[in-house]
Amino acid sequence: MRRGFVAIGILILFVGCAKHPMDPTIKMTPPKYVQQMPSKDDESVNNPGSLFTNEDNLFSDTKAKKVNDIVTVLITERISQSSQASKKLNEANSGGGAFDATVGANAMFNGHNVMSLGKTGIGLTLPAMNSDRTFQGSGTQQRNEKFETTVSARIVKILANGNYYIYGTREIFVDGQKQIIQISGVIRPEDISPDNTIDSKYIADAKIAYKTEGDLKRFTEQNWFAKFWDAVVPW
Repeated sequence: MRRGFVAIGILILFVGCAKHPMDPTIKMTPPKYVQQMPSKDDESVNNPGSLFTNEDNLFSDTKAKKVNDIVTVLITERISQSSQASKKLNEANSGGGAFDATVGANAMFNGHNVMSLGKTGIGLTLPAMNSDRTFQGSGTQQRNEKFETTVSARIVKILANGNYYIYGTREIFVDGQKQIIQISGVIRPEDISPDNTIDSKYIADAKIAYKTEGDLKRFTEQNWFAKFWDAVVPW
C-alpha cells in the first residue's frame, strides 16, 4: 500500500511539473465587454416582388459583414525602441560654529543705582561637520522586433454597436514541427479594405499568439526539473 502511495506521489510530481507556472501563455478568450454586449439583431428583410433582397446583390461588395464570414488579417507587428538614461547626484554638507552668550544687569532704587552686575560671557565652539556624497549612473537600451504573417479569421460575433469580434487560427505541420498562429480582437467594419483585408494595427484588444511544437522546441527549452528547480531555489 505504501509503495502505491509513493508511486502516485511521484506521478503527481511529474504531471504537476510538466508545465511550469512561469511559462508564457496567452488566453484567446474574448474581453468581458464582448461577452456582455448583446449581438446585433439580423435586419435582413425580404421584400416581396423585388428583384433584390437585403442579402448579397449586384452592388454588394465582398467584405465580411455577417457571422462566420471570413476576413483576412495582415499581421505586421514591429517594435522598435531606443532609450538612454543618465543620472548624476552630488551632495555636500558643511557645518560648525561657535555659541556665545552674555549676561548683564542693573538695579535702581529712587533713581539711584544701588547694584550693578557686570557682563559675563559664556563661549562654546562646536566641532565642524563635513560630508560629501556623489552618485553617477547611465544606461542604454535598444530593441528591434518584427513579425509578419497572414491569417484568415471569421466573424464570431457582431456587437450591438456594429463592431465585429473575430477569431482565427492557423496550424502548419512541416517536417515534424507544428506551428500554431492564433489571433482575436475587435474590428470596425469601415477598417476592412475593399479586398476584404485588415491590418492588425486596426484590431482593438488584439491577442496574437505564435508557438511551435515538436522536437526542436523540446530540445531547445529547459526540462521540467530545471524549471522546477529555478522556481524553488531562493538564490
